[in-house]
Order: sequence, then structure tokens, then C-alpha cells
Amino acid sequence: MASDTKNASEEEYFARLEREAREAAQVEVEKRKAGDVRAAAKATHSGFCGKCGGPLKARDFRGVEIDVCEWCGCVLLDPGELEQLAGKDESGAVRGLASLFGFKR
Repeated sequence: MASDTKNASEEEYFARLEREAREAAQVEVEKRKAGDVRAAAKATHSGFCGKCGGPLKARDFRGVEIDVCEWCGCVLLDPGELEQLAGKDESGAVRGLASLFGFKR
């Protein structure tokens, strides 16, 4: 009887290890898929407007290189460019606007 209990607990232990290994492998697969999707989206959309899909052209504006859509005129700012263009902001409006869009300093 004690042998049956030992075998059952060993089986539960190895079953748990196997389940945990499968779950960890599934998490890795999901991470890889998410990374692949992001890379594909970046490759597909890099250099194109997020609004209309038109081509972006780099232009110099007040010493900052910004991207402007050739079709709709939409402007794409990279992280930090808004702060560079706005200059020092004592009121915190630019900082508030930047935080609204998720830009970090």
C-alpha cells in the first residue's frame, strides 16, 4: 500500500513537471510569435504613413529631422523630437502632451 502511494506521488510530481515544461514552452512560442508579428509589421509599415499608408519623406524642420507623409501631409515625430521642437517648457504643457502619447524622456 505504501508503495502505491509512493508511485502515485511520483507520477503526480513528474506529471506536474511535464505540465510546467509544456506551459513554459507555450509561453516562449507566444513570445516568439508576438515578436515575429511586430517585426513583420515594422518591416511592412516602416517608412509609410500610419494614417493613409503614403510614403514618408524626411525633412529638416528647425534643425530636427521629421518625417512627413507625401500624400496627406501627416507628420511623424520620433521619441524626443517633440521636446526638441518645443524647446524648454516652463508650463509643463509639452511634458503633459508627451506623456499623453507615451513618450519618455
